[in-house]
Amino acid sequence: MNKRPHDEDESKTASADHGDDAVIGRAFRGSMIVFLLLAIAAGVIFLLWQKTPTSTPRVTDLSAPATSEISAAEIPAGTFVDITASSGIDFVHYNGAYGDKLLPETMGGGVAFFDFDNDGSQDLLFINSTDWPWHAVAKTSAPTLALYRNDGRGNFTNVTRGSGLDVSFYGMGVATGDYDNDGLPDVFITAVGRNHLFHNLGGGKFSEVTAAAGVGGSTNQWSTGCVWIDYDNDGKLDLFVCNYVRWSPEIDREVGYKLTGLGRAYGPPMNFEGTFPCLYHNDGDGHFTDVSKTAGLQIRNPATGLPMAKSLAVAPVDVDNDGWIDLVVANDTVQNFLFRNKHNGTFEEIGARTYIAFDAYGSARGAMGIDSARFRNDDALGIAIGNFANEMNALYVSQRDSLMFADEAITEGVGPASKSLLKFGLFFFDYDLDGRQDVLTTDGHLEEEINKVQASQQYRQPAQLFWNRGKSHGVSFVPVPSEKCGADIFKPIVGRGSAFADIDGDGDLDVVMTQINGPPLLLRNEQKLNHHWLRLKLVGTKANRDAIGAWIKVRVGTHTLSRQVMPTRSYLSQSELPITFGLGNATRVEEVTVTWPGGATQPVGDFKIDSLNMIKQSVP
Repeated sequence: MNKRPHDEDESKTASADHGDDAVIGRAFRGSMIVFLLLAIAAGVIFLLWQKTPTSTPRVTDLSAPATSEISAAEIPAGTFVDITASSGIDFVHYNGAYGDKLLPETMGGGVAFFDFDNDGSQDLLFINSTDWPWHAVAKTSAPTLALYRNDGRGNFTNVTRGSGLDVSFYGMGVATGDYDNDGLPDVFITAVGRNHLFHNLGGGKFSEVTAAAGVGGSTNQWSTGCVWIDYDNDGKLDLFVCNYVRWSPEIDREVGYKLTGLGRAYGPPMNFEGTFPCLYHNDGDGHFTDVSKTAGLQIRNPATGLPMAKSLAVAPVDVDNDGWIDLVVANDTVQNFLFRNKHNGTFEEIGARTYIAFDAYGSARGAMGIDSARFRNDDALGIAIGNFANEMNALYVSQRDSLMFADEAITEGVGPASKSLLKFGLFFFDYDLDGRQDVLTTDGHLEEEINKVQASQQYRQPAQLFWNRGKSHGVSFVPVPSEKCGADIFKPIVGRGSAFADIDGDGDLDVVMTQINGPPLLLRNEQKLNHHWLRLKLVGTKANRDAIGAWIKVRVGTHTLSRQVMPTRSYLSQSELPITFGLGNATRVEEVTVTWPGGATQPVGDFKIDSLNMIKQSVP
């Protein structure tokens, strides 16, 4: 056994003077004080080392808190069937990865349901990436976007060639909207590098108008989520664009994330600088003006003065019920934003003040996809966010004050069961048409070899479906097992984007989920619950033609169901524009009311249950 230095000193002292016990005692006490101080210093150094960012991706402890049990008999049967191949979808996402593990390679995968030809059927657009310019791979043709026309029965035909969308760039996300109010939805696509705007010419043709419109951004940016909104209520759709991090291949290589024993890896964005989002005002003549700075959207880190945002998705919603659209922005590893619309062309960032910025412990999370809904069928607004592995879904719910939120993910049931998964796509939808909005998350890890360093984690992960059984039962959301909705929806994929639409005209909502470097998953909803439904498509006259931002309220018995017209939801994706209300067993609706952007209210008297209804804005 090795002696400590002060033990040796004490032995020498005792040998020299056996009678001087006081000297020995003082020496011993002194040495113990030194020992304790060294131990404390070592502990502080250890704690600081633990807090220092390292060049490894997030490797997480996957123990999840327990969730309450309910009888499986309570959960309705609503099977989803994989019809990807049989429906004619042959798209395969391509990310151009060649081994350098550049972060954008694992972050794409946008998708949109939209009716590009106005025939009443929801078509599909898949966003693709391509080779890096310094590492192009010889192939017969470059990867492009993929446009599929729906025949109204859920059968799709690839109509990309000659559409004007058959172009190749490093795409990320998508937003569709009729920015010139001509009755045809246009397409905006984010990318690594310049973004792209395509004007819908009709007849299945699109023309790129990015330069003329002034919405391309810069060549050194990385844009992600995007949305068409009318933030100033002038009847024209404006454009909001999320930007992720300040990125270049040189910066990525310098950051140098690694997995121990495996080499280069895809990592978190902590060591990349933040960015600013962009807001483009629609000038009404085909041109847009960048008003990001004057609108108050350029938030800086107060400690460094650098741009703060690391944004992946946005939920546009009128949070305070004043008739003006606000913006909730999901940021990855930094605080989320809530931009409150001040009615004068500017916004105020109040995320921290409203308790949306952080988790319950004041920490930022890895926020990916986002959506909002009045999921309780009352006035409370819920904002759900899919977070990184070992971080539960967030469910911020407004309290009595509409600008005060509390994260109720645990008490509402979408938190504990979600903890082990890495959530990207997330949206509210009523899959069983019972009148209550359920939640679907699309999941998948960043790193292909994560299982080699963390046995409980997988690269390909199953989706997660939560059935909303209503607050009166205590916990609102319950995870749905495969025996209740089929195994197809839980097929493990490297999930990213997700969207929903009624692709076959039967009233229930079908789902598409995308994955990195692989085929999507198109799922037909085959629930047989005989529930009734009401579908509404709004057409604005004074408001923007798509009626984006309008709210529809449907009174069914003693319940009032509220839905916002907002196709932007989830991660990098767009769902259909029409709104579906599940009615359960109800055979009649007492009242339908539309509140258009700007606050004008219009009662709707002529509508049919179990049918799609067109509602045009009436102007006094």
